[in-house]
Amino acid sequence: MSMTPSLNSIRACLEGAVPAAIATCARDGTPNVSYISEVHYMDARHVALSFQFFSKTRQNVLDNPRATVVVAHPETGTQYRVRVHYLRTEDSGPLFECMKAKLAGIASHSGMTGVFRLRGSDVYRVESVEEVPGTRSMLAASVPVGLEDVRAAMARLSGASDLAALLDGLLDEITSRFGISHAMVLMLDPARGTLYSVASRGYPVSGVGAELRPGEGIIGAVARARIPIRISHATSEFGYGRAMREDAARHGVKSGLVAEIPFPGLPESQSQIAVPILAGERLLGVLFAESPQTARFGYDEEDAFATLASHVGAVAALLGDEEEAPDGTTRTTHAATAPTGAPLSIRHYAENDSVFVGEDYLIKGVAGAILWRLLRRHADEGRCEHTNRELRLDPAIRLPDLSENLEARLILLARRLEERCPSLRIEKTGRGRFRFRVLRPVSLQEIPR
Repeated sequence: MSMTPSLNSIRACLEGAVPAAIATCARDGTPNVSYISEVHYMDARHVALSFQFFSKTRQNVLDNPRATVVVAHPETGTQYRVRVHYLRTEDSGPLFECMKAKLAGIASHSGMTGVFRLRGSDVYRVESVEEVPGTRSMLAASVPVGLEDVRAAMARLSGASDLAALLDGLLDEITSRFGISHAMVLMLDPARGTLYSVASRGYPVSGVGAELRPGEGIIGAVARARIPIRISHATSEFGYGRAMREDAARHGVKSGLVAEIPFPGLPESQSQIAVPILAGERLLGVLFAESPQTARFGYDEEDAFATLASHVGAVAALLGDEEEAPDGTTRTTHAATAPTGAPLSIRHYAENDSVFVGEDYLIKGVAGAILWRLLRRHADEGRCEHTNRELRLDPAIRLPDLSENLEARLILLARRLEERCPSLRIEKTGRGRFRFRVLRPVSLQEIPR
């Protein structure tokens, strides 16, 4: 005797790869059957259906809230009847944003971009699930993500000694254990309301320092809604193949030079997934992955990514921003090395703390202010040893809030220097301490507001 399937056991049927059908009934008993673009899994007892058109189906569920939805497994073809009861419609908020992103992918895949428009997310209570007799095949479904892999990844992340090791460990685990080739982590800059990349894997150029704003693409949608979002088919609305550029007068320096780092997205991205990294109610950043393969990410990957991102948020909160070790702790000192070679011409624009090396843009914002302060102290005092605490208390850097993640800014700055200006280096020397090395003479120029 076969067991009655649960909604959890048929989540693969809710990916939109095979169109679902919905049967409703009018007040006078007249039946109606139509296709529906999206059946969205909410939890073990609820689904949401996409409301796109004012149709007979829409009128029927408002008059008679009971309906039956038929879905099919995309790999085995097995069909299931899901009996549901209409509860409400949501036209904004996290659920709506998630379904909007998925619908954009379905529309692009089916050539219906501009036609499909989500008016609302109709929430239904699931009353029963049953397999349609005679539809089961002998084809095997793909192997789900193993809990043992998630457990092993969490164990490694729990042992991270600092934020850099934590974020690198997250990407290493995702790429090695789950076979993901392209992934990145972006952190939130709450003062400027932007997200900036601090680590990536699989791209020809790392894109460290590339920025997005909440609402831009799938990453921005996740940052705004603070829920996981997956797209199984390519869509221009949520793509990152081309660098996202904004008006320089609004978001760049006023010198006419565009202070922007190109986003390192795949040019032919077919599948994307993004999940928020949260510490309690506070958004720290977003974990993002993409693939040239259609429907690469399913509910299992979403569960795994969400679990790991939640764990990273908790570990990051425990690590906090590193402060200098208490007195009595052994400290490493290093004699400053005299710079050699041709001088570096470095300009700092006070308007937005952007820094240029020659004619090349390097960094801006808080990270730019930190770099300029380190350069000035090296030039004026010959200093190379620094602590996180002194940067946090330095009024010249203008950290917007005491909760600001200074460690993430130092990671960004160190990696940006490594890629674009190796003659300037930040080297960690202990908890809450680092060394700023200047290997070539520098010529500093301040451009006032």
